[in-house]
Amino acid sequence: MHIVVLAEFAVASGGAEKVAVESARGLANAGIDVTYIQAIDGPVDPLLDHPRITRVCLGNADIWSRPAHRAAFAGIWNADAARRLGAALARLPTPPDLVHLHQWTRSLSPSVFGTLFKQGVPVVATLHDYFLACPNGVYYRFDQDEPCTLAPLSAACLVAPCDGKSRLHKLVRVGRTAALRGALRGRAFDVIHVSDASRTRMGALLGDLALTHHRVDNPVRVMRDVPADPARGDAIAYVGRLTREKGADLVAQAAAAAGLPALFIGAGPLEAELRAFPNVEVVGWQAPDAVWRTLRTRARAIAAPSRWFETGPLTVYEALACGLPVVASTRAGAAEKVVDGVTGFAVAPEVDAFAHAFRRLADDDCARSLGLAAHARYWAAPMTESAHAQALIQVYDDILTARSLSSTTGIAAA
Repeated sequence: MHIVVLAEFAVASGGAEKVAVESARGLANAGIDVTYIQAIDGPVDPLLDHPRITRVCLGNADIWSRPAHRAAFAGIWNADAARRLGAALARLPTPPDLVHLHQWTRSLSPSVFGTLFKQGVPVVATLHDYFLACPNGVYYRFDQDEPCTLAPLSAACLVAPCDGKSRLHKLVRVGRTAALRGALRGRAFDVIHVSDASRTRMGALLGDLALTHHRVDNPVRVMRDVPADPARGDAIAYVGRLTREKGADLVAQAAAAAGLPALFIGAGPLEAELRAFPNVEVVGWQAPDAVWRTLRTRARAIAAPSRWFETGPLTVYEALACGLPVVASTRAGAAEKVVDGVTGFAVAPEVDAFAHAFRRLADDDCARSLGLAAHARYWAAPMTESAHAQALIQVYDDILTARSLSSTTGIAAA
């Protein structure tokens, strides 16, 4: 089997890129031939150095590195990106059996979907976000600091000032979403969801498209080790961008109410606001190994306080694998992996609810018990790179079998 993995970047700088790179490596380790096509030139993750992985770079420019007017047009429809992708696919010595798309918003644009469909092979996309349905990609009202309830591209959606950047960005993104829906309409298309909650929500938002839905957990690249001892930790830890939709301020407020320190690993627009709280430490971004060294010694628990309907934050899975309890927002897809009261707590993204959970974690016996259970339950059915690859291969087999049966039925009917 030959799979093309298509993403904007070839380095694990964010959740989607991390999954794309680790998926490619897992597939290669499972004996699958992989062509990894990165749209934007830049660093390459060492994980892609594998004899079964061939890497191709399209040399596209990130649209936000261009002047505003050119970025707007390229974001809605980048014909040059489609041509480059078509040429790269035509040059492959062996045609792919399937194309797996992870990202398309930073340089590729909706124009590439037509190019992909012309290849005559199945196309599947992992939905790391809501861009397939929602113009701003997170189905969240940044103007109201709460999840969106509007139908995407409805009249109410079009006039809502919901974008996290500006009304101009919203206008461009509405144009891009409209172009995307036009490119997909009437096309058979497979999508992979990374959480049950995402599958349910996205299925409702995308009911007008001819989609086949699949469910595969993201890979977690964590080596098994002795469980951490959260009872030794002194702080509630948060890892990620310091923004309101991710709930960073909620952690600071709840930790202060519970009388516990809060440790923030990351950066973002709320940094100054967070530093104003008592017992808050902001250490900025760190390399992954340094993050987990810090967490294993400092964290009493990991907080995942998303106000938006996050599809599946990887930090939650990694924390459970290390034996750290998790306090997760019920709006985060990863809360599905938290057994409430056993491996952590799944609570509403509200200060009082998080503060109550943090107070319980102040008890050493509670923190230690939750951490041990988290470690044991995770490693009983680990979300490893290998398990992820096998799940993907099963999805690919199902898609290819369905395509073959459809082709045979069509021939017989003719």
